Amino acid sequence: MLDVQFGQASDPGKIRTNNEDAMGSFVPSSRQQARSHGFLFAVADGVGGMDLGEVASATAISVLTQEFAEAQDGSLLMGLLPRLVQHVNAAVHDCTLAPEYRGKKMATTLVACALRHDQAVVSHVGDSRCYHVRNGQARQVTQDHTWVNEQRKMGLISAEEVAESDSRHVLIRSLGPNMFVSPDTTAVTLMAGDVLVLSTDGLHDEMSEKAIAAIVSQRKNMDEIARELVMRAVEIDGNDNTTAQVIRVLSVEQVGMYRGRAYRLPS
Repeated sequence: MLDVQFGQASDPGKIRTNNEDAMGSFVPSSRQQARSHGFLFAVADGVGGMDLGEVASATAISVLTQEFAEAQDGSLLMGLLPRLVQHVNAAVHDCTLAPEYRGKKMATTLVACALRHDQAVVSHVGDSRCYHVRNGQARQVTQDHTWVNEQRKMGLISAEEVAESDSRHVLIRSLGPNMFVSPDTTAVTLMAGDVLVLSTDGLHDEMSEKAIAAIVSQRKNMDEIARELVMRAVEIDGNDNTTAQVIRVLSVEQVGMYRGRAYRLPS
Protein backbone atom coordinates (compact mmCIF):
# COMPACT_ATOMS: atom_id res chain seq x y z
CA MET A 1 0.00 0.00 0.00
CA LEU A 2 1.13 3.56 -0.65
CA ASP A 3 2.72 5.05 2.44
CA VAL A 4 4.44 8.43 2.81
CA GLN A 5 6.08 10.71 5.35
CA PHE A 6 5.84 14.47 4.98
CA GLY A 7 7.03 17.69 6.52
CA GLN A 8 6.34 21.35 5.88
CA ALA A 9 7.64 24.79 6.81
CA SER A 10 6.96 28.42 5.98
CA ASP A 11 8.65 31.72 6.82
CA PRO A 12 7.62 35.33 6.03
CA GLY A 13 11.23 36.24 5.24
CA LYS A 14 13.37 39.20 6.27
CA ILE A 15 11.35 42.00 4.66
CA ARG A 16 7.64 41.25 4.87
CA THR A 17 5.67 41.29 8.11
CA ASN A 18 2.83 39.11 6.79
CA ASN A 19 2.95 35.71 5.12
CA GLU A 20 0.80 35.42 1.98
CA ASP A 21 1.82 31.78 1.43
CA ALA A 22 -0.50 28.97 2.53
CA MET A 23 -0.20 25.19 2.62
CA GLY A 24 -2.44 22.27 3.43
CA SER A 25 -2.88 18.53 3.14
CA PHE A 26 -5.33 15.66 3.26
CA VAL A 27 -4.01 12.51 4.93
CA PRO A 28 -6.21 9.39 4.75
CA SER A 29 -7.40 8.01 8.08
CA SER A 30 -7.42 4.35 7.05
CA ARG A 31 -5.98 1.87 4.56
CA GLN A 32 -9.32 1.86 2.76
CA GLN A 33 -9.29 5.66 2.41
CA ALA A 34 -5.68 5.56 1.21
CA ARG A 35 -6.91 3.39 -1.69
CA SER A 36 -10.16 5.26 -2.36
CA HIS A 37 -8.86 8.82 -2.02
CA GLY A 38 -5.10 8.88 -1.44
CA PHE A 39 -3.04 11.76 -0.10
CA LEU A 40 -3.17 15.43 -1.11
CA PHE A 41 -0.59 18.16 -0.58
CA ALA A 42 -0.84 21.75 -1.77
CA VAL A 43 1.01 25.07 -1.60
CA ALA A 44 -0.32 28.49 -2.63
CA ASP A 45 1.37 31.88 -2.92
CA GLY A 46 -0.84 34.95 -2.71
CA VAL A 47 0.12 37.37 -5.47
CA GLY A 48 2.02 40.35 -4.10
CA GLY A 49 0.94 43.79 -5.22
CA MET A 50 -2.74 42.90 -4.87
CA ASP A 51 -4.91 43.71 -1.89
CA LEU A 52 -5.57 40.35 -0.26
CA GLY A 53 -3.03 37.76 -1.31
CA GLU A 54 -3.27 35.99 2.04
CA VAL A 55 -7.06 35.64 1.68
CA ALA A 56 -6.68 34.23 -1.84
CA SER A 57 -4.06 31.64 -0.86
CA ALA A 58 -5.89 30.56 2.31
CA THR A 59 -9.17 30.22 0.39
CA ALA A 60 -7.48 28.14 -2.29
CA ILE A 61 -6.02 25.66 0.20
CA SER A 62 -9.21 25.43 2.28
CA VAL A 63 -11.50 24.76 -0.68
CA LEU A 64 -9.10 22.32 -2.34
CA THR A 65 -8.52 20.13 0.72
CA GLN A 66 -12.20 20.09 1.69
CA GLU A 67 -13.42 19.15 -1.80
CA PHE A 68 -10.72 16.48 -2.18
CA ALA A 69 -11.88 14.89 1.07
CA GLU A 70 -15.49 14.92 -0.19
CA ALA A 71 -14.68 13.53 -3.66
CA GLN A 72 -16.28 10.32 -4.82
CA ASP A 73 -14.35 7.18 -3.86
CA GLY A 74 -12.02 6.02 -6.61
CA SER A 75 -12.22 9.20 -8.69
CA LEU A 76 -9.49 9.26 -11.34
CA LEU A 77 -6.94 11.78 -10.11
CA MET A 78 -6.05 13.02 -13.62
CA GLY A 79 -9.64 14.22 -14.00
CA LEU A 80 -10.37 15.11 -10.39
CA LEU A 81 -7.46 17.41 -9.64
CA PRO A 82 -7.86 19.92 -12.53
CA ARG A 83 -11.63 19.96 -11.85
CA LEU A 84 -10.98 20.87 -8.22
CA VAL A 85 -8.54 23.59 -9.30
CA GLN A 86 -11.37 25.09 -11.36
CA HIS A 87 -13.59 25.04 -8.26
CA VAL A 88 -10.83 26.72 -6.28
CA ASN A 89 -10.48 29.41 -8.92
CA ALA A 90 -14.22 30.10 -8.75
CA ALA A 91 -14.05 30.33 -4.95
CA VAL A 92 -11.19 32.85 -5.02
CA HIS A 93 -12.92 34.83 -7.78
CA ASP A 94 -16.16 34.87 -5.76
CA CYS A 95 -14.30 36.30 -2.76
CA THR A 96 -13.95 39.57 -4.64
CA LEU A 97 -17.76 39.76 -4.80
CA ALA A 98 -18.25 39.36 -1.03
CA PRO A 99 -19.34 42.62 0.69
CA GLU A 100 -16.26 42.79 2.92
CA TYR A 101 -13.89 42.41 -0.06
CA ARG A 102 -15.80 44.28 -2.76
CA GLY A 103 -13.53 46.48 -4.82
CA LYS A 104 -10.45 44.52 -3.74
CA LYS A 105 -8.28 42.49 -6.13
CA MET A 106 -6.81 39.15 -5.18
CA ALA A 107 -5.00 36.29 -6.85
CA THR A 108 -2.86 33.31 -5.90
CA THR A 109 -0.71 30.62 -7.43
CA LEU A 110 -1.37 26.97 -6.57
CA VAL A 111 0.48 23.68 -6.90
CA ALA A 112 -1.38 20.56 -5.79
CA CYS A 113 -0.11 16.98 -5.66
CA ALA A 114 -2.39 13.98 -5.13
CA LEU A 115 -0.87 10.54 -4.52
CA ARG A 116 -2.57 7.16 -4.79
CA HIS A 117 -1.29 3.63 -5.46
CA ASP A 118 1.99 4.28 -7.36
CA GLN A 119 1.06 7.58 -9.01
CA ALA A 120 1.40 11.26 -8.17
CA VAL A 121 -0.78 13.69 -10.12
CA VAL A 122 0.35 17.32 -10.05
CA SER A 123 -1.88 20.21 -11.13
CA HIS A 124 -0.75 23.82 -10.97
CA VAL A 125 -1.42 27.42 -11.91
CA GLY A 126 1.27 30.09 -11.62
CA ASP A 127 4.91 29.73 -10.57
CA SER A 128 4.72 27.60 -7.44
CA ARG A 129 6.53 24.37 -8.30
CA CYS A 130 6.76 20.63 -7.81
CA TYR A 131 10.09 18.78 -7.95
CA HIS A 132 10.52 15.01 -8.19
CA VAL A 133 13.72 13.77 -6.54
CA ARG A 134 15.02 10.26 -7.24
CA ASN A 135 18.48 8.87 -6.46
CA GLY A 136 19.70 12.32 -5.43
CA GLN A 137 18.63 13.98 -8.70
CA ALA A 138 15.85 16.57 -8.87
CA ARG A 139 13.56 17.11 -11.86
CA GLN A 140 11.14 20.02 -12.12
CA VAL A 141 7.68 18.59 -12.82
CA THR A 142 5.85 21.88 -13.34
CA GLN A 143 6.53 24.69 -15.80
CA ASP A 144 6.08 28.26 -14.54
CA HIS A 145 3.16 30.20 -15.97
CA THR A 146 5.23 33.37 -16.35
CA TRP A 147 5.86 35.75 -19.22
CA VAL A 148 9.60 35.03 -19.31
CA ASN A 149 9.10 31.26 -19.31
CA GLU A 150 6.85 31.61 -22.36
CA GLN A 151 9.64 33.60 -24.01
CA ARG A 152 12.09 30.82 -23.13
CA LYS A 153 9.84 28.12 -24.60
CA MET A 154 9.70 30.09 -27.85
CA GLY A 155 13.50 30.28 -27.91
CA LEU A 156 13.58 34.05 -27.52
CA ILE A 157 15.60 34.04 -24.29
CA SER A 158 17.81 31.51 -22.50
CA ALA A 159 17.24 29.82 -19.14
CA GLU A 160 20.07 31.94 -17.73
CA GLU A 161 18.31 35.10 -18.91
CA VAL A 162 15.06 33.91 -17.31
CA ALA A 163 16.80 33.57 -13.93
CA GLU A 164 18.20 37.11 -14.14
CA SER A 165 15.16 38.84 -15.65
CA ASP A 166 13.42 41.58 -13.69
CA SER A 167 10.16 40.27 -15.20
CA ARG A 168 10.55 36.68 -14.06
CA HIS A 169 7.63 36.98 -11.61
CA VAL A 170 5.13 38.40 -14.09
CA LEU A 171 2.42 35.75 -14.20
CA ILE A 172 0.35 34.88 -17.24
CA ARG A 173 -1.94 32.58 -15.22
CA SER A 174 -3.15 32.75 -11.62
CA LEU A 175 -6.23 31.84 -9.63
CA GLY A 176 -8.86 34.48 -8.99
CA PRO A 177 -8.73 37.27 -11.61
CA ASN A 178 -10.86 35.42 -14.18
CA MET A 179 -13.90 33.15 -13.93
CA PHE A 180 -12.08 30.28 -15.64
CA VAL A 181 -8.47 29.12 -15.56
CA SER A 182 -6.48 26.41 -17.33
CA PRO A 183 -4.26 24.37 -14.98
CA ASP A 184 -1.49 22.12 -16.26
CA THR A 185 -1.74 18.55 -14.97
CA THR A 186 0.98 15.88 -15.05
CA ALA A 187 1.28 12.31 -13.74
CA VAL A 188 4.45 10.86 -12.21
CA THR A 189 5.03 7.16 -11.55
CA LEU A 190 6.46 6.72 -8.06
CA MET A 191 9.00 4.36 -6.54
CA ALA A 192 9.84 3.77 -2.89
CA GLY A 193 12.49 6.30 -1.87
CA ASP A 194 11.24 9.08 -4.16
CA VAL A 195 10.78 12.56 -2.70
CA LEU A 196 8.37 15.25 -3.92
CA VAL A 197 8.94 18.91 -3.08
CA LEU A 198 6.26 21.61 -3.39
CA SER A 199 7.60 25.16 -3.10
CA THR A 200 6.81 28.82 -3.55
CA ASP A 201 9.14 31.09 -5.50
CA GLY A 202 10.75 32.40 -2.32
CA LEU A 203 12.46 29.01 -2.14
CA HIS A 204 13.21 27.93 -5.71
CA ASP A 205 14.32 31.40 -6.80
CA GLU A 206 17.23 31.09 -4.39
CA MET A 207 18.13 27.40 -4.56
CA SER A 208 19.28 25.21 -7.43
CA GLU A 209 17.79 21.80 -8.16
CA LYS A 210 21.08 20.29 -7.01
CA ALA A 211 20.89 22.05 -3.64
CA ILE A 212 17.24 21.07 -3.14
CA ALA A 213 18.00 17.43 -3.97
CA ALA A 214 20.96 17.33 -1.58
CA ILE A 215 18.89 18.58 1.36
CA VAL A 216 15.82 16.39 0.80
CA SER A 217 17.94 13.26 0.27
CA GLN A 218 19.20 13.41 3.87
CA ARG A 219 17.97 10.79 6.34
CA LYS A 220 16.34 13.27 8.69
CA ASN A 221 12.89 13.97 10.09
CA MET A 222 10.74 15.42 7.29
CA ASP A 223 9.83 18.56 9.22
CA GLU A 224 13.56 19.14 9.82
CA ILE A 225 14.22 18.82 6.10
CA ALA A 226 11.42 21.25 5.22
CA ARG A 227 12.71 23.75 7.79
CA GLU A 228 16.25 23.42 6.46
CA LEU A 229 15.08 24.14 2.90
CA VAL A 230 13.18 27.23 3.99
CA MET A 231 15.91 28.47 6.35
CA ARG A 232 18.58 28.11 3.65
CA ALA A 233 16.52 30.08 1.12
CA VAL A 234 15.78 32.84 3.64
CA GLU A 235 19.48 33.04 4.55
CA ILE A 236 20.40 33.49 0.88
CA ASP A 237 17.89 36.28 0.24
CA GLY A 238 14.76 36.47 2.41
CA ASN A 239 12.97 39.14 0.39
CA ASP A 240 9.89 36.97 -0.10
CA ASN A 241 7.67 34.57 1.83
CA THR A 242 9.12 31.07 1.57
CA THR A 243 7.25 27.76 1.87
CA ALA A 244 8.05 24.08 1.29
CA GLN A 245 6.26 20.78 1.62
CA VAL A 246 8.41 17.65 1.38
CA ILE A 247 6.87 14.19 0.80
CA ARG A 248 8.97 11.02 1.02
CA VAL A 249 7.50 7.85 -0.52
CA LEU A 250 8.04 4.88 1.79
CA SER A 251 6.17 2.26 -0.27
CA VAL A 252 3.89 2.07 -3.31
CA GLU A 253 1.16 -0.26 -4.53
CA GLN A 254 1.36 -1.10 -8.22
CA VAL A 255 -2.02 -1.30 -9.92
CA GLY A 256 -3.46 -1.86 -13.37
CA MET A 257 -6.51 -0.17 -14.88
CA TYR A 258 -9.54 -1.88 -16.43
CA ARG A 259 -12.51 0.19 -17.64
CA GLY A 260 -11.47 3.06 -15.41
CA ARG A 261 -11.09 0.92 -12.29
CA ALA A 262 -7.83 0.16 -10.53
CA TYR A 263 -6.90 -3.38 -9.58
CA ARG A 264 -3.86 -4.60 -7.65
CA LEU A 265 -1.18 -6.38 -9.63
CA PRO A 266 0.15 -9.69 -8.26
CA SER A 267 3.36 -9.19 -6.27
